[in-house]
Parts: sequence; C-alpha cells; structure tokens
Amino acid sequence: MLRPERMSKVSVTGSKGVMPTVIETIHELGLVHLSDYDGSWDAFDNGNPIGRADESSEKLVTVRALESTLDLSADEAEPKALEEGWEQRLEEIRTRINELDDRRTEINDELRQINEKIDGIAPFAELGIDLDLLSGYETVDVLVGEGSLDEVETALDTSDDVRAYETFTGGDVVAIVAAPAEDGDENSIDEALVGVEFTRHEIPETDQSPTDYVSDLESRKRDLESQLDDIDAELEEIRRAEGPFLLGAEQELTVEVQQAEAPLQFATTDHAFVAEGWLPTEEYDRLVAALNDAVGDSLEIEELVRADYNDEGYPTRTEEVDHGGPGGPDEATDEEEREVATQEVAADGGTTAGSTGVVTMVDEPPVIQDNVGPAKPFEFLLRLIDRPRYSELDPTVVLLLTFPAFYGFMLGDLGYGILYTIAGYTLYSRFDEDIVRSLGAIGIWAGGFTMLFGILYGEIFGLHVLGEILFDGSPPLHKGLQPVYAKYGQTWLLVSVLLGLAHLTVGYIFGFINDLDHGVTDAYLENGSWALLMIGVWVWILSRHAEGVKPDFLFTSFGTGSEAAYEFGFTGFATEVGIMVGLPLAGIGLVTMIYGEVKHYGVLGIIIGGLESFNVLGDVLSYLRIAAVILAKAGMAFVVNMLFFGVYVVGEGEHAEWHFGTSHAPQEMLEKGTYHGHEVTEVMFGGLLHGGIGMAILGVFILVLGHIVVLLLGITSAGLQGIRLEYVEFFNKFYEGGGRVFEPFGGIRSDDEN
Repeated sequence: MLRPERMSKVSVTGSKGVMPTVIETIHELGLVHLSDYDGSWDAFDNGNPIGRADESSEKLVTVRALESTLDLSADEAEPKALEEGWEQRLEEIRTRINELDDRRTEINDELRQINEKIDGIAPFAELGIDLDLLSGYETVDVLVGEGSLDEVETALDTSDDVRAYETFTGGDVVAIVAAPAEDGDENSIDEALVGVEFTRHEIPETDQSPTDYVSDLESRKRDLESQLDDIDAELEEIRRAEGPFLLGAEQELTVEVQQAEAPLQFATTDHAFVAEGWLPTEEYDRLVAALNDAVGDSLEIEELVRADYNDEGYPTRTEEVDHGGPGGPDEATDEEEREVATQEVAADGGTTAGSTGVVTMVDEPPVIQDNVGPAKPFEFLLRLIDRPRYSELDPTVVLLLTFPAFYGFMLGDLGYGILYTIAGYTLYSRFDEDIVRSLGAIGIWAGGFTMLFGILYGEIFGLHVLGEILFDGSPPLHKGLQPVYAKYGQTWLLVSVLLGLAHLTVGYIFGFINDLDHGVTDAYLENGSWALLMIGVWVWILSRHAEGVKPDFLFTSFGTGSEAAYEFGFTGFATEVGIMVGLPLAGIGLVTMIYGEVKHYGVLGIIIGGLESFNVLGDVLSYLRIAAVILAKAGMAFVVNMLFFGVYVVGEGEHAEWHFGTSHAPQEMLEKGTYHGHEVTEVMFGGLLHGGIGMAILGVFILVLGHIVVLLLGITSAGLQGIRLEYVEFFNKFYEGGGRVFEPFGGIRSDDEN
C-alpha cells in the first residue's frame, strides 16, 4: 500500500467506577495507541495510578534485575502462571541470588588482587633471588626494576650520591644494591637514576621464595575459581528451575504496572474520566463490542474522526462519523480544529468536546505501514531515515521494485548472486531479530536480481562460460568492458539516464500527491513545475537539435546499424520535438518553478530558483553511477580472473575480444595463431595457472581472495550507491518522514513484524 493504514481517533468517556475494567479490556485487546492528556481542560486533571502501582513497579524492577543476573532471556523458557504465595517465593529467590551474586563479586575482587600479585612477582622470579634477601638492610638500598643495564650502571658510576653498588640481572630485570655516599640521603639511588628509563617494582613483603610465593597464589587462585564454578552452577540451576516463574512474574507485573499507570494519560475529575487514542479504522467495531461486553451501557464510546492529515497532524478533511444516525461529510479547516480542540469539558465529566464529533486531545496519528509481505523487509531501509508521516505516501513498495533491480543490474553475475542469496537466506532463517531477518530478506531479493542479470550477461564469477552455454556466445547483455562490446558500455550510460528520469518522475508524482492537501496549484508549483522542467530539458537533450555538441551514443545506442547495441530505431527525437516540445516544457517549468520560489522567499526566490534549476541536470546525471559500477565491478572481476587464467586477445582495435585461458594457456593460443578462425594477436597475461605448480597454488589463493574482495565491494559499491539513489535523489523529491510509532496499549507495533 502507498498509504499508511487508515487510523481513527476514538474517545471513551465514563465514570471512575468502571475505569479499571475499561483499562483492562483495552489492554487485553492491544489495539489502541493512547493519547496523552495535556492538562488544558478546566476541572480535569491527569489521573492518578490505581491499585498497587508503586509496589508492582518495585517488584518488576526486582524481577528484571534477577533476570539480568541470571542472564535469562524471554526465548529461553515459557512463562509460568503465578500461583498463590508467589511474592514470598520471589523474595526467597531474590535473597538466594543476591547472596550468590555478592559472594561472586567478592571472589572476583580477590581474584583480581591475586592476579595483580602474580604479575608483580614475575620479575623477581626472573632474578632467581629469594625475596627476603632484597629487603631489611640499613646501610644499603635495594632497588628492583626493568631498564637498560648499561644505562643504569653508567648513571651509578657518574653519580656522586652513590659510594658503591652491585647489580644483578635476570632477563630484563635489574636488581641494584647500592651504598649511598656519606653525605647522601635515603633517595640517593633514585636521584642517581634521574634521566634513565627505569620501571621500578615494589618488593613483596614475604619470606618465601618467588617460586613458593607464586605457587601459594596459584593454589588460592584455583580454589577461588572452583568456588566461582560452584556459584555459576548454582545460578544455572536456579535459572533452569525458576526461569519460567521469573518470566511469568515479569509478564504479569508488566501488565499490572501498565494498567495501573494508564490513568496518567487520561483526563479525570473526581467522578469521571475521558480517554482518547488511535486505532486502525477497521478495528473500531471490535473495540466497541469488547467494551460493551465488559461494562455495558456505562460508557460513551465515540469514533471522533477518520481523516487525512496535514504536515502538522491536523485534519484537513474530517468525516463526520455516525454509527447508526444521520450524518455527512464536514469540511473542517486547520484553524477550526485548533479552536475545537481547546474547548472546555463540562465539570461533571459527563460530556466532552468529543461528543460533538471532534478531537479534544490533539496529537498526530501514529503510523502503521500497511505493506504486502514481500515489501515488509524493505521497511527497514526506510526506517534508517525515518518512518513516513501519516500524511505521506509510503515508498516501501517502490524500494522493493527498484533497489534490488538496481543492485542486480550493477553486479549481474550468477555466481555472486548465488552467494548473496545464500548469505541472505542464512540471516533470514537463522536469526530471530527483525532487523537481521530484514537484512536477510533484502539480501535474498538483491541476490535474486543479481542472478537474473548474471544469466542475461552470461557471467558466473566474471567468466563468460554461461553465455557460451546458454546463448552460444551471444548473451542478450554485455557489460561493455571489452573493446568489441564498448558500445554496450555507452548504452548503459544512456540507460542510467533513462532510469533516473523514470525514478525521479515517480518521486515528483508522489510529492504532488502528498501536497494536494495544500491545493492543486501549490502541489504543481512544488513538484509539477520541477518535473516539467526536468522532462523538457531532457527531451531537448535527447533530440537532434544541436546534435553535433551532444554525445553520439545518445543517438546510436538504440538506433540502427553496427553502432547500435540494440536496434530499436531510436536515433533521437526530431529537431522539431526538441524545439517545439522540449524547450517550451522546460520554459514553462522554469518560470512556474521560480514563481513558486518567489512565493516562498520573495524577490530572492528568482536567484534561488535560477541556481536550483540546474538540479534537473545533476539529479539525473547522478544515476550515471549505475553504469560506472557496472564497468568497475566487471573490471575488478576481469583482473582477478586474468591473473589466474591469463588472457589472450583475438582481433585488433575496436574489434578486439579478450578470452580467458581456461582450457588452453594464452601463450599456446598465440602460438596456434587462431581461435575459431580469428587471429590471436597477443597475450595480455600468461596466467598463474599455467606457470607451474607453485604459481598455480599462488594463483588459487589470489583467485579466491580476489573474488571475496569483489563480493564484499559489491555490497559497499552497488549496495551503497543504490541506497544513495533512493535516499538522496528519489526521496528528496517527496519524502520527509517523522511519523510516530504505533504503540498500542498492551500490544506490540504490528508493522515491526517482518
């Protein structure tokens, strides 16, 4: 669907006595996105939480904290219904888990300290000197650290603060025993080593040897790790035994808290309440039936509006909704809606402004994207920008129809397409997250089109064997890399331009439809004038007027004769068409576009419009990146295959064909002299495959790695360029986004399920 699902604003009015039942019923239905009361009505205030809201919230926080400690997720167990005495059971579980978690924290802290001690003793173990020999002296100082022995000894030799010294080494560790000069102080060694890069280690306070000291630490470490394993095993047992209970408690407490806090969104008096919200129009009767079954005639339920909305979220065409009585369409202006929306409600709460059929809590309707199944994954690409507003067309279907086609057209290789499809299917089938599954589905579509165009190009992993098998060497499409097929490369430039014109025209049409609420004139000035200017300019460019200054491929690619890639007979529009149709259309579009800019910016709009008019060239030319990617990816795959198989050339100049040495070495073909009756003129590269076993092994590595690189770059080039054309060129013509998420009370966002 090009429009988001139609939404209706509903109002529910009743006495405070039935409010809990109403809340519970609406929550169970999961249909209504509640509107927030802003406190603007006289005698009405936001409601207060009902029931045990604070107590339930505290318990919910406790349950979620316990689930986090146990690393428990909702898909690991089936929630279990709560039974009598569940609160006592929850407290017992909390006490048990917290004790284990606290003990685990203590053990981890001690383990960290032990690891630090083990790391600290390692340098002394390298020295091989008992620790008790490195401390306890009165007349000499002992220093242990890491640094250059030569630099240390040089510094000590030249220092006046050291009378005598001795050094010991082990690995990179240096121990210094030094006697300070008679007039020296206790820091004499440190002062002598100023300027020397030397990392000092603190000497552990123990009488043990380094080996025994480390042995005791390691023993304690193993004991603590064993205790951690026991704690983890006990927590795992709790997770298995109590997981369903905790998930059930979270589920029930979540519902209880949501229902208890719902009145915060209502307008209430001492005796009555008013609740408003949005729901899909088709679900209104279901809501009414459920509420009537729950509370009978104690409520006034009213569908306020079914409307189209402008950019600010106000109705532009409000339908008077009458279920059973007379009524008809009522045209309401934006200003009238704002005035009605602020009407005071009667102090007794029995009647609201909603009873007259107008919205009282003014808010923009939330959005449910109503797309067919195959298009659902592409909503993810749309939401990378933002979801559409309720008043906008939803371009998801256009993304489905264009993005995979652009992608496949640019890459066009059966082998790559198969791998993309396999990768996409793996993501789609192996993961539960909607985002990952959407990416997988998009990958399947992109891979499918890559395979389709790969068959039409006759290529598999850059090799042309598919064209030989299926099309006897003449596939319908050629990428245009070889000199003999250069005309196809030029043709893709023209095709890229035509694709851009079609794509952008659809964008302008969408923009025109979106802006119709502002009137046909404004819609034309904002969109139609630009489309007219663009079409007029390109009709002239594609005409034979001033043919000599325009690229020849515009008139030859689809013309006739040997220069045509496809003989469609199109050699450009006639000169008269360019002069009598193209230029007038462009002129009308330019004048009306500038007039629209003047309406926005005054006289400055003449300059702005004149400068922006060049966009009709730049926007279309942006689509030339399609042809650029076709040639770039074809060139990369060609180089990878050339390095492995080698390439020999048949023919010369513009008639030259390049052939891979898949069955015969290129040098052998050159010596043979002919290929299917055509002269082999040169060897472009001999190929690692034909250079002996060692070169062949290297070639296999290059072949596999090279195609992996091309495969990945296909995502970053074809994928990103395709997305850019959608986001920057296409969406810029009509799409702003910023729609509100549909979050029904007690339900889930239905349009986020893929």
